[in-house]
This record gives sequence, C-alpha cells and structure tokens, in this order.
Amino acid sequence: MAKEFIVAIEIGSSRLTGIAGKNNPDGSITVLATASEDSTSYIRKGVVYNIDKTSQGLNNIITKLKNTLQTEITQVYVGIGGQSIRSVKNVVIKDLPLDAIVSQEMVNELMDANRNMSYPEYEIQDAITQEYKVDAQYQTDPVGIQAMRLEGNFLNVLWRRTFYRNLNKSFDNAGIAIAETCLAPLALAENVLTEAEKRAGCVLVDLGADTTTVSVYYRDKLRNIAVIPLGSNNVTKDLESLQIDDKEAEALKIKYGSAYTDTKDVDPNKQLPIDGTRTVTCKQLIEVVEARMLEIIENTKRLIPNEYIDKLLGGIVLTGGGSNMNNIERAFREITHIEKVRVAKFVTANINTKDSDATLAHDGTMNSILSILAKGNMNCAGRELSTALNDDDDIVTTTPVSVPTAEELAKKAEEERLRREAEEAERKRKEEERRKEEDDKKKKGLKGFVNKGKSFFSKIFEPEVNE
Repeated sequence: MAKEFIVAIEIGSSRLTGIAGKNNPDGSITVLATASEDSTSYIRKGVVYNIDKTSQGLNNIITKLKNTLQTEITQVYVGIGGQSIRSVKNVVIKDLPLDAIVSQEMVNELMDANRNMSYPEYEIQDAITQEYKVDAQYQTDPVGIQAMRLEGNFLNVLWRRTFYRNLNKSFDNAGIAIAETCLAPLALAENVLTEAEKRAGCVLVDLGADTTTVSVYYRDKLRNIAVIPLGSNNVTKDLESLQIDDKEAEALKIKYGSAYTDTKDVDPNKQLPIDGTRTVTCKQLIEVVEARMLEIIENTKRLIPNEYIDKLLGGIVLTGGGSNMNNIERAFREITHIEKVRVAKFVTANINTKDSDATLAHDGTMNSILSILAKGNMNCAGRELSTALNDDDDIVTTTPVSVPTAEELAKKAEEERLRREAEEAERKRKEEERRKEEDDKKKKGLKGFVNKGKSFFSKIFEPEVNE
C-alpha cells in the first residue's frame, strides 16, 4: 500500500524548495524528504520569468523527492509570494429595510460582493474580513443585530494575473498537478507568530533574497501586506561595486556584514581580506552594507499603516535568510523606534525528521516551506516505486494503487471551476429574473392604480344621461 504524505513546494528567488512530510495529530510535523534547486536563473523577485527553466527545476525537485520516498507524487501544495503580492482595503455597504435583523445571508451577500470586485491586472487570492459596521457600531459578528445599514470592511490580497499564468504554465509543462496554492506569507505567520503577538499587534518581516515581505497584524487579523523589491542579494550586488566578484562579495557579507555598527567601534585602518592578494577597508564594507539595510528598514517602516504604528505591542518579528545578518535586531530598533524586536529562526511546531539527508537549518530559511507543508491536508502519495529484483532478475512489481494522475486531477479541478462558474451564473440569472418579476409587479400595480383612478374620476365628472 502506498505511503501517505504531503508535498509542498516554495517558489523562491534564490532557491526552489520541495519538502515531503506528515502532519501528525499532536500538531507536530514529520519531515520525510527535502530537495532544493538554485532558482536564480528563472525566478526573479519571487515571480516566474522563465517558464521552461522553471518547469525543469520543478521536475528536478519532484524526481529527487520521489527517489528518496520511493513513491510517486500525484499532486503538490504550492506557496506563492514575491513582488506580485499586495493588499487593498475594500468597503461594501448594504442598506436594510426598516426593523431588519442582520442574517447570515446578508453577511454572505457582502462577502460575495467583495469577492466579485475587479482589479486591473490583478486577481483576489484571499479576502480577509476585518470587521463589520452595524449602523454606527463595529462588530466582529453582526448576525442577529437589528440595523438599517450594514457595512463590511475587507482586506483583499491580490496577485498579478501574469504571475498566475506563468506559474500554472510551468507546472503544466512539468506534468505536476497543483492541489492548492496558498499565500506563503500568511502560512508563515501562522507558524512563527504567537497568538499573543497577533492579538497585541505586530509586524512580520520576511527578509528574503530579492524581496522583503511586510505583514501587519492587529487583533488577530492581517491588516496590511506589501512587498519591497529589495533583499539580501542587493547587499551582495552593492559590494560587487567595490570590484569584488559575487562569490567573494557574498562571503564578505556573511562573515563581516553588519546591519548596524556604532561609529566609535569602526577602525578606519582595518583591512578585511578578499582573497590572497586583495583587501577592502572595514569602513568601506560597513558603509555599503548599512546603506542598503537602512533603505530596506526605512521602507519597512513606511509600509506600517499610521493607524497601527503606535499599537504594535507585539513588536517586530524578523525571519528569512536576511535575518541572520549581525546586529539586525538593533538596526530595526534604531530606525523604527520599536523596542520589541525578535528573530524567528524556526517554526513553533515540533519537527521530526526521518530522512538523514533532510536539511532543516534553524536560520529562518526553512520557515516558509515548513509552513506551507503544515497547511496540507490531502494525500500527495501515488503508487510505490519498485526497484527490487527477484532471483530471475525480473522486476518485482507491486499492485498498482488507484490514484488519480496529474492530468486527471487537473481535469477534475477545471471541471470543478467550470461547475462553480455555472452555478454562479445561474444564481445571478435567477436573481435578475426575480428582480424583473418584482419590477413588473410594481409596474402592473401602478398601472392598475392609475386605471382605477381614471375610472373613478370619469364616473364623477361624466354627465348624467336623462332617459
């Protein structure tokens, strides 16, 4: 019998990462296999820009996982993020009849109206209810309250349609079925933030290679999400301006880079070795690194809405590969003036590993992929691979397990999408017919009233006929 496991893939600017594992009843995660590929040649700022190379990278990831698991993979969970993601607030208002009591159906109508919002070049990936306003009072659950006006406040998380098409094309070309796509920053928040931090208000900053994602939480709700097109790779590129190649620049950044340095601690004459023959002054390195980090942190601060800037009692939580830079916490304190800053090196769930080759670095780089894995709830395992030979050198095969193929899953997903669209079209058609019937009844009623009036007045003013 085939194994049961979940497979997750993260589309990152520096790495394409795959992981297979199980979500256990006690909330822990058992990691069965991991695989990664350098994605710098086809993923840019978290977005697919070379479809063919991305498809090849995905195939490589799946092949590595299959070889470790000795099991076919039928579908995968995909975490998305990068520069394509942004959020927009939206308000939907519904006027109610006199003495009306808010029902769940009314609330659903507001949610449907919000979901039907159209944004040029963007699609709604997730819609998060902020709160409802019932007349003049804000409520989290308005059902059962008498009111004349109901207002829904929503935060719509959007992604570019071109990104959606490129991503799906890459998976289609690779022959990999997508079980579900999820927003990596939202999954990440569920697994690195504490309930107290989200309730009190905090900022989650994911310092990636090409992008920095800023998510603001308050009273358990996501209030804003935005992506800065700058990351730790920009620091490396800036160091290359000192006539240092990329590998040497990356090594210097990791070993000597600091997000904040007190001026009294700087030795202007200190030389740092680049290779066996060249050096760079400590002052030059500090100036280049701090200038870029200052830009990233200042932009992070600007993305915190003014209405929440003084309510973030949970402080700032840093994660991602860029959070490993020296003095990163002090730099954020100095620039944002928010004293409470911590670095989330690993997810809060208990992680077990079965694969001896599974690399689970506790440096913030595995947090997103583990969070995507934690969201999975559908089996991604197919039939077991058979490599054993019997005495006659014949391949020993196992009984095939009836598991849908990638094409069948994709076809089923498309049929489900078309079914939902047809149901929505039918609902709108019936609603339009109902409104038309009501309008016709009103018109007929008015026409009948006018005719009766004419008849009444004609009898009054009609001259009597004497016989």
